[in-house]
Amino acid sequence: MISCYELGHQPFHLASLSAMLEQAGYLPLCVDTALDTLSDEAIRQARFVAISVPMHTAMRLGEQVAQRIRTLNPDAYICLYGLYALLNADHLLEQHAIDAAIGGEYEVPLCQLITAIEQEKDEGVPGVYSRGHVSGPWIQRTPFIVPERSHLPALDRYARMEQGTETRIVGYTEATRGCKHTCVHCPVTPIYHGRFFAVPADIVLADIRAQVAQGAQHITFGDPDFWNGPTHALRITRAMHQEFPELTFDATIKIEHLLKHRHLLPELKELGCVFVVSAVESLNNTVLQELAKNHTAADVAEAFAEMEQVGITLRPSLLPFTPWETLESYIELLNFFEQGHFIEHIDPVHLSIRLLVPPGSAHLDTPGSASWIGEFDPTAFGYRWKHPDPRMDELQTQVATLVEQAEQMGSDAVMTFFQIKARALAMQGQKLSAFKAMRQYGERKELPHLTESWFCCAEPTSNQLCAKRA
Repeated sequence: MISCYELGHQPFHLASLSAMLEQAGYLPLCVDTALDTLSDEAIRQARFVAISVPMHTAMRLGEQVAQRIRTLNPDAYICLYGLYALLNADHLLEQHAIDAAIGGEYEVPLCQLITAIEQEKDEGVPGVYSRGHVSGPWIQRTPFIVPERSHLPALDRYARMEQGTETRIVGYTEATRGCKHTCVHCPVTPIYHGRFFAVPADIVLADIRAQVAQGAQHITFGDPDFWNGPTHALRITRAMHQEFPELTFDATIKIEHLLKHRHLLPELKELGCVFVVSAVESLNNTVLQELAKNHTAADVAEAFAEMEQVGITLRPSLLPFTPWETLESYIELLNFFEQGHFIEHIDPVHLSIRLLVPPGSAHLDTPGSASWIGEFDPTAFGYRWKHPDPRMDELQTQVATLVEQAEQMGSDAVMTFFQIKARALAMQGQKLSAFKAMRQYGERKELPHLTESWFCCAEPTSNQLCAKRA
């Protein structure tokens, strides 16, 4: 079982599947290639390989791993699993890069697939998409058990939670699967179609307990939206805080939910929440409407104010390059963060993210999509599109290059922000001194954040791609 990237966390997708495989009597070999080398010997010995691809970055890296395995061990059965597995199954199966793909609730179908292969009856397993057998995502409640982490790298090898001079070892778990919202650009939408499942609280708490025993001092709740079920979320965090009062946590929560349930924010703070990630995406209301985000630019400003008052850091994720964003609204986005003194709230990579349109994307079914969606590009795992303003495509290329270089050099994030703004203003024929703007910005905030700054929808860095080719 192979993980390529899970945002700097110990791979939950290996831990969850390992538990179910061990319950069935198997002892899988787990390799996280974000940290460790996948040896030629391990590849050649494998009869069955499961590669976790829960996000676009992992999909890009996982495809390279699959190609390497296919070269070294042509007879190995290769299965991709996770959100992006089923979306990209057709062309990968056609290229014989993989033998099967599983999307949605992956544990039960994958265990059944291994049993079927042992019995030489691998055709027709429900939830498994393979050559000759077409099956949609398996969206039935998983019989959840506590994830098995003993075969994974130690938590202290992964990203830390950092605030000022303090660092904390981070664990990761999920309290729900899927999402009841159907944002058009989200990869969860074409798989779960607005459904979500709550993981039993005792399972989540047992997983947290096991990670605390391994040294975790902070927990990331990786649910697509932690407040799809706020009562469930609070039940877990209350019990967690009672047992581990020094444990801090972060979660992902929609702007819509932060405002709707604002009365719960003070308690969330008391229970140990230090920051919340929220998919702001844009401050252009046309973009937000096209993405079906169900919030407005004014809502974002209100959410920042609410979170500032409560004392929980709001860390937005962004999608600033879409066909509906304009150069003017991109600059307005930058102005919002500068004028509100919110630059420290974002990692620069978020200012480079370009809309992905993978196979199966809900964008393919929206009215008028044929006017802007182009041909499918298998190398990019998505459909091509061009911005009606060529300056925006050029700017995105420049920003992506700048951000990756800054990441590799460990550059100051505020300086990178103003270098990005200088590039954007240059597209309008204006000049900005990044050094002068940074000096004028004023006193810096020391906000809680994870030391892994890359993002699930970003393209892999050249270093990540080179590592997978090795």
